Amino acid sequence: MTEVAGTDLVEVVNITSNIQHIHGTFGKSALLSVQYSSSSSDKPVIKWQVRREKPITVVQSVGTNIIGNLRPDYKDRIQIFENGSLLISNLLLSDEGTYEVEVSITDDTFTGEKSINLTVDVPVSKPRVSVPASTVLELTENFTLSCVHDNGTKPLYTWTKAGKTLTNDSRILLSPDHRVLTITRVIMSDDEIYTCLVENPISIGRSSPIKITVYRRSSLYIVLSTGGIFVLVTLVTVCACWKPSRKEKHKLEAQASCEYGEHPEDPLKHEVEVLPRTLERDSKNPVSLYVLKDKESTEAEEDSPTESRTASDASGSPSYTSSRSPGTTTYCGNRYHHSPTRSPSDSIEHESPPKPAAPRNTARLSRASGVHVIREQDEECAVQSNS
Repeated sequence: MTEVAGTDLVEVVNITSNIQHIHGTFGKSALLSVQYSSSSSDKPVIKWQVRREKPITVVQSVGTNIIGNLRPDYKDRIQIFENGSLLISNLLLSDEGTYEVEVSITDDTFTGEKSINLTVDVPVSKPRVSVPASTVLELTENFTLSCVHDNGTKPLYTWTKAGKTLTNDSRILLSPDHRVLTITRVIMSDDEIYTCLVENPISIGRSSPIKITVYRRSSLYIVLSTGGIFVLVTLVTVCACWKPSRKEKHKLEAQASCEYGEHPEDPLKHEVEVLPRTLERDSKNPVSLYVLKDKESTEAEEDSPTESRTASDASGSPSYTSSRSPGTTTYCGNRYHHSPTRSPSDSIEHESPPKPAAPRNTARLSRASGVHVIREQDEECAVQSNS
C-alpha cells in the first residue's frame, strides 16, 4: 500500500492473515500466522500484545531477534518467524485472549496491524449417563438422567432419544446447561434408548446408549394416585377415631365373656373321656383296679344308699364293697385277678354321673384310704386262715 504526501512517497506495511480465530488445545502449540509485505529492505520491528484490562506486551523483536526479556509466563514458549507469525508452545488456559501484532519498518512509515483471537480448551472425556435405576414404573414423578464426564472445558450437552434430539416440552425438562434431563411424569412411550452428547470447540464425546425400561402400573394404583389416596386416608382416620357406643360395648363384652367361659362339662362326656385313660394307665396293676372299683362303689353307696349293684351281678362280674356283715365269711382269693375292666359304654350306661373332679390332694387321700382298706382285709383273711 502506498500513500502520497506532497511529492514524497511513503512506504507502509501491509499485513494479511487467513485466520481470525484459533482453537488451541491445552498442552499443545498454537501458530498465530500472519504475512506482511513492504518495499523496504530493512528488517521490520514486530510487536505482539494480548488484550487484558490493558494491553500486555508478549514479545518484541527486530526480525527474528527478540528484544528485551520475556514475561515469566511466556518464557521458553515463544518463537517469532520472519513473516511476523507467533508460535506459542505448551498452551495454558491463561494464554487465551485476543492477540494483536504491529509491524513497522522505520519510524516514518505507517505501522501495519492485525488481531487474532485465541481460545484454549481441554478435550472432553467420554461421558456417561447416570440414572437412579434403569427401570421405572409408569407415572413416576421427576425421573432424572444426568450426563457425567471427568474432563473438558466449555462443554455443550445434547440429549437424544432413539436418535432424535430432545428439547424442552411439557414433560421433558432440561437444566439451564442441558446437563440434566428430567422427565416430569413417566409414560410408556418413554421406554427408549437415551444418549448424552458432550462437545467443546476442540472435541466431542458420546456416551454409551442406555435403555430405560418402563413398567405399567396396575389400575388400582392409577385410581389411588388420581384421588383414591384422599379417600383411603379419610377412611383410616375415621376408623382410628371411631368409638363404640355403650350399648354396643356391653354387647361385645358379653359376647367375649361367653366365648371365654365354657359351660359345665357333661358328666357323661367327662366319664367317656377321662375314665378310659385312667383304666388304660392302671390296667397293669390289679391293686389299682380294685381301689378304683372300691372307690366307685363307695361313691355309688353315698349317692344312693338303698340302691343295689344288680347290673354288675347280672353281667357275671364280681362286686366288691367296703363293708361286711358281722357273721359273713370273707373270701379273699379272687378279688384281684377277677376285677373286670369296664368299657366306656358300660360306665355311661350303669353308673350314676360322677361328682365334679376333686382336687389332686383329695384324690391322693382317697387312694391311700382304699389301700388301707385292702390291707385290713388281708389281715382279717390271714387271721381266719390261721384259726
